[in-house]
Amino acid sequence: MDLVKTVLAIIPIVWLILSLGVFHIRGDLACLIGFALSLILSIVGFHFSFSNSITAGIDGIIMALWPIIYVIISALFIYNISRKSGGMDTIMSMLTSITKDMRFLVLILAWGLGGFLEAIAGFGTAVAIPASILIMLGMNPIKAAVVCLVANTAPTAFGAVGLPVTTLAKVTGLGVTQLGYLIAIQLFVLMMLVPFVLVMMTEGKGLKSFKGKGVLVCTLVAGLTFAVPEIFITKYLGPELPSIVGSLVCLLFLVIIIRGYSKKDEAGSSSNEKEEKAQISTAEKIKAWVPFILVFCFIIFTSSMFPAIHNALASVKTSFHFYNGANAKPVDIDWLSSPGTLILLSSIIGGAIQGLSFKEMFSVLTSTIKQLVKTIITVCSIVALSKVMGYSGMIDVIAVSLVTLTGAFYPVISPIIGVLGIFITGSDTSANVLFGELQVQAAHALKVSPYWLAAANMVGATAGKMLSPQNIAIATGATGLEGKEGVILKKALPHCAWYTAVLCIIVFVAGKMLSYL
Repeated sequence: MDLVKTVLAIIPIVWLILSLGVFHIRGDLACLIGFALSLILSIVGFHFSFSNSITAGIDGIIMALWPIIYVIISALFIYNISRKSGGMDTIMSMLTSITKDMRFLVLILAWGLGGFLEAIAGFGTAVAIPASILIMLGMNPIKAAVVCLVANTAPTAFGAVGLPVTTLAKVTGLGVTQLGYLIAIQLFVLMMLVPFVLVMMTEGKGLKSFKGKGVLVCTLVAGLTFAVPEIFITKYLGPELPSIVGSLVCLLFLVIIIRGYSKKDEAGSSSNEKEEKAQISTAEKIKAWVPFILVFCFIIFTSSMFPAIHNALASVKTSFHFYNGANAKPVDIDWLSSPGTLILLSSIIGGAIQGLSFKEMFSVLTSTIKQLVKTIITVCSIVALSKVMGYSGMIDVIAVSLVTLTGAFYPVISPIIGVLGIFITGSDTSANVLFGELQVQAAHALKVSPYWLAAANMVGATAGKMLSPQNIAIATGATGLEGKEGVILKKALPHCAWYTAVLCIIVFVAGKMLSYL
């Protein structure tokens, strides 16, 4: 282990931790400085040529723009289109008309709807929207913020139409389907546990929180109906649809079961309440869901399940090398098969069906891009930083040092690195870009499955999501709690601790078991 090189290699990472976590510097500025540090250190400390450093950085910026930024813009665009057309209001009204029991509402809104919003949009929508609705329904704002932060953990692995997983596969060179499947396997226990924790947080009475007709059953169903479809979808279709399908199946089962338990209450409800529930016609309900139905259909029909369509679209791509140094990987731009293209097309068609003009949709698109300017700078900087660190050998040095220090117990801390990654960057995708290659290099050094440790990085990032300053800022903004970030962080910390501890045990123990199979 080269101590000097190890210290130099971790400087950009230490900078990101201090600048974002301690000094609270803006994410875009902190990441730009981090990128600049990686360029300087790669040249001075790792004898990386100036031209290779610059081209490696540009290589990262191109990858950040396509597909990462493209998918983020498209995902937020479809959400904003639904808000502009009123479709999202209809969807929320449909979900909130089912029950008045806050425990059921948390399962429906924070877990089910939050999971769906994370699947199709991400970017904090899964925290902001459910939290604001729960407050309107009478929940304490701080509790609503923390509940939604805890709910927005396990479902985020396959958020934004699988972008974190596809990006992780791309930066590590691992097969995306196998990688996604192992992520779903690692998440299974946590997907089952989180709904139980949400109910206990809501009621505040420990195990007594499950008293009442159907509460225990619905909590169990919430986990099973989300987790099981995720595993099957990842294994047979890939990482784009698991959270979309899982959240929709979860919502469907929850609505049916909760309605079944609530029939007696509905029979005794006032005529005014019944009229309110009947105000939304079937046509309006379908129209509200059209953009998301189209996303689902387009992704299904362009997947490997339909090889003729899939191969035809995948063939329309541009491939080139911008960085030409050692171990260079090609830059691939998939023009038609990118999830960004499919979501963008769904947004335009869905928006037209919902009555928006192309002028209105263009206005929504431009405002969406403006909304994301700082995010674009942040993501471009962090991906460029990662590429420079990877190609210059800085990541290799960190991996060797960690393996040397921890030995066979490295898998125990593997998820914690994912937690650190998302705390630094605020994004599962960026956390995977930052540390995905490190996990693979460590796996090779230990002679364990690179898929298993890369998956641990992704699942670790889901744990750290609730502590991410970016996510907490979104939660405080949506709940009117600006200035209370420290309070929310303090309340979320114990939940991150148990979640991470469970994950570390799963990764270490199950990893050992798999190695003997």
